[in-house]
Amino acid sequence: MSAADDVARAMPELNAWVGRSRVVPEEIALSAVKRAAATFDLDPDSFKPGDELPPHWYSLFFADMPRQSVIGHDGHPKKGAFLPPIPLPRRMGAGRRVRITGGLRVGDEAIKTVEVAAITPKAARTGQIVVLTMRQTIMARNEVLAIDEFDAIYREATASGGSSKTSPPTPAPTASIWTDRVFLDPVQVFRYGAITWNAHRIHYDADYARQEEGYPAVVQNGGLTMHLLLDAALGHYQGRLLGYTARLARPLFIGDSVTFHGAAPEGGIVKVWAADKDGLLAAEMTVEFAA
Repeated sequence: MSAADDVARAMPELNAWVGRSRVVPEEIALSAVKRAAATFDLDPDSFKPGDELPPHWYSLFFADMPRQSVIGHDGHPKKGAFLPPIPLPRRMGAGRRVRITGGLRVGDEAIKTVEVAAITPKAARTGQIVVLTMRQTIMARNEVLAIDEFDAIYREATASGGSSKTSPPTPAPTASIWTDRVFLDPVQVFRYGAITWNAHRIHYDADYARQEEGYPAVVQNGGLTMHLLLDAALGHYQGRLLGYTARLARPLFIGDSVTFHGAAPEGGIVKVWAADKDGLLAAEMTVEFAA
């Protein structure tokens, strides 16, 4: 039976997951904030109780905490524990759409409501995939601070010893007004995974990444790529962050370097992107700032 047949048989059960939600509480503790600050090369001691955090830092909190007994072979929770039991074995982040109306503060008692927004099967160039969209609503102080729709792609298994299929490469644009070159540091990836409680083995287990998922090396965490690209944008443009749309186009690998680019702003909207070591488009983001 093909992967497409497996997905078709599973869709009635998967459709029943759409609309399900759960609440994840989080205390925005000073110690956790300091660990995040150190990971992104900021002075940990510059943060005090009551300080407002950078608006995109909500993604560093509210981690799911599955017991060890429900962790699957790939490092993710077993299917059906926190996420729908999509019958494809490989999961990767693909992109997100975010609206931001405020920031968390050190000491907040906050909540994240997580909802299964959509489960969409597709026939892609790389084979059968399923796109899972999760909607996350961040609240603190009785206010909605952010709404984040995150897409993850589930893919077919890679044959033992084979290479992971990817979409056809696209050269990255070159018409930028600034560039930042960033080394994909294995230590930072480890620390980011610890902060976000992400145990996906492709981000630290080279043998697993090569032999079972067909990658040439340990894979950069896509959430970290988006965070670093947004940090770069915030460093080059002025104004309050209102939201962003991000798409991951191509995997990056630990030990390589990536170049971040930014275009000239147009009415509060800026385009930023990441080029891999070969000049291919790896990620792109549209960022909106208040005037």
